[in-house]
Amino acid sequence: MDTDFRTALTSEGLWPLQPTSIDVLQINVGRLCNQTCRHCHVDAGPDRTEIMSRETAAACVEALRRSSISTVDITGGAPELNPNFRWLVEQCTSLGRRVMDRCNLTILETGPHRDLPAFFADHNVELLCSLPHYEPACTDLQRGDGVFEKSIRALRRLNALGYGDGRSGLRLVLVTNPVGAALPAAQESLEAEWKREMKRLYDISFDALYTITNLPISRYLDWLLESDNLDAYMQLLVESFNPRAAHGVMCRNTISVGWDGRLYDCDFNQMLDIPLAENAGRHIRDFDLNMLEARTIQTNRHCFGCTAGAGSSCAGATTTSESTACASP
Repeated sequence: MDTDFRTALTSEGLWPLQPTSIDVLQINVGRLCNQTCRHCHVDAGPDRTEIMSRETAAACVEALRRSSISTVDITGGAPELNPNFRWLVEQCTSLGRRVMDRCNLTILETGPHRDLPAFFADHNVELLCSLPHYEPACTDLQRGDGVFEKSIRALRRLNALGYGDGRSGLRLVLVTNPVGAALPAAQESLEAEWKREMKRLYDISFDALYTITNLPISRYLDWLLESDNLDAYMQLLVESFNPRAAHGVMCRNTISVGWDGRLYDCDFNQMLDIPLAENAGRHIRDFDLNMLEARTIQTNRHCFGCTAGAGSSCAGATTTSESTACASP
């Protein structure tokens, strides 16, 4: 099995892989989280101490001010646990940027953060909320006992404010990763199923469903090794390589900022500590949009995860091709 991603790109005339234009600044504000999910590629949890400082967050805001980047994608950990989170949202929205928050839902049920739904609505923050499945057992298996029930309570509170109703302009997206060593099911059909079942079972509405392929990184890699699934899963990713998905990988229009201000081609490269090409400027304080858009994107075997089947990005599938259904571990 050839797991050289560069070879796969070369065969399609895509090497060297380069950006189209940078439209998204994805800011990872830290690895502190109120959950310890078994599939987490960030290895986030309550014991993590990596937190973006106000100084680094301010450098991100300054980079936005000096660029035409339209979208800010705030992630973590649970990004809301960063003490500068609300300040960062306010600064980015004041610049007229579209702001997205990757929320685990349960954080909205904790005392100091129960007012966040109103804060999000006041600043028109788009919410991308992770939920492995609409069946409680599947979600709790991946994220911990009681997570599903808390997630449903949080979603109902968001719905009550207008999130996900299709009229208020408050966009609510659910994000799901497969449980087990499988690719996501086709996003379009899965979204229709989820919308039907979430409304029928829990009277919850949302705008869209994103499917994201699990990449062989951190805790998910540990599980693949422990369950003796790594070789088979890598073979599945390689054999499912989709040239159309390769053309639309998120690293072509996104720059990832680490909690310490270092820059990466994507959040996955950040977790693997794969830096940008040397001539691109590797820290947010050295942000230069022209240099970043001229760089060669750094790749490795984990990149097969973004190009398998229908493709995978932080905005879900990148093509409409069919892929395999979710399986339990």
